[in-house]
Amino acid sequence: MKKTKIVRIIFVLTLLLTVNACDNKKDGNKVIIEEPGKTITIIDDTGEEAGDPIVSVEKIDRYENAEITDWLDEETVIVSKENDSLDKMSLLELADYYPRSLYQYGINTKEYKTLKEQENVFLGGAVLSADKKHMLYSEFTLGDPVYYVMNLETSDTFGIMGENIGGAVSAGWAGNEVIGAAYGNGAYTASTAGEISVLDGLKEEALFIVRKMKDNIYYNTNYDESLIMLNEATKEKTNLNLSHVYDVQPSPDGNEMLVLQSSGSQKILILCDADGSNQKTIAEGTELGGVSWSPDQRMIAYNLKSTVNNTTVSGLYIYDMLTAESSQIAVDIQNAVTCWSPSGEKLVYAEWNGKQYNSSIVYLKYSLEK
Repeated sequence: MKKTKIVRIIFVLTLLLTVNACDNKKDGNKVIIEEPGKTITIIDDTGEEAGDPIVSVEKIDRYENAEITDWLDEETVIVSKENDSLDKMSLLELADYYPRSLYQYGINTKEYKTLKEQENVFLGGAVLSADKKHMLYSEFTLGDPVYYVMNLETSDTFGIMGENIGGAVSAGWAGNEVIGAAYGNGAYTASTAGEISVLDGLKEEALFIVRKMKDNIYYNTNYDESLIMLNEATKEKTNLNLSHVYDVQPSPDGNEMLVLQSSGSQKILILCDADGSNQKTIAEGTELGGVSWSPDQRMIAYNLKSTVNNTTVSGLYIYDMLTAESSQIAVDIQNAVTCWSPSGEKLVYAEWNGKQYNSSIVYLKYSLEK
């Protein structure tokens, strides 16, 4: 494993509030930072800290040939990896590979617990519902993936398919229900009980992106990459003036979102409010992905590849919502997907190198500088 230089990021909240004339308010267990034309909500702040918080990279643990995709708790991750207890894949094109199965893995105990295994398929992309009781995952070989939901207590599963949707093109959690685009056009929602419904107002649309945040559905089509907001109650559709969108990541509190845009050879990461207002560019480069929010909504992780002085640079970055600054925490990272631990003190990134997934856990230490 490469030795990673410790990066220290100083969050000077007092200075930030003074220079920008911000107003700091408390709402229950949330701190709301108000700046001119901008509101930032920091979730689950205890108000007990004094001094300037500092985060540093303590260490990075690497896991070869493993795709870590989510956290069950602070010490347990969800992993997809080759299962050599099963026979190798029967398809000639995949005959060198074992099936990939799903596991729980204790990062302290180093023990695996099998969640789902199956002959002749790759299982992966597993993400947990908000209450951690159900798991959304995909099953695939050479074609498009098929999506399933598993009850973690009973191990019962159901596929997201049926005559009303013809199957799922995409699938993602919106709290404790699944939402995505359907092969039969339009969008669907699936409850954890297996009830699949078509969303009114989008039945005839060939959709690319489908996300849900509070009472609104955000989508674009295969023919028009402009982001549209549909209010579920009023059925009103609003163009958010965000074009060439290829991904959207809603914030934990549902008041903001991260939007990824493609502009020629450049990719752009934009932070904006839920209605598309107050747009701010966070990062820009030739490749951009692996975007995720920390649970307290303070940090944003992303994987960026860019060209600086005719030199290609790629790495994993975190953006601090309070200082509005980004810092690189790992180098030579490409095609990564990220996810935060419940405390926000650990960050996973899983990379695809064209043949296999390799994952790393970044251990972040938070302290105070007096």
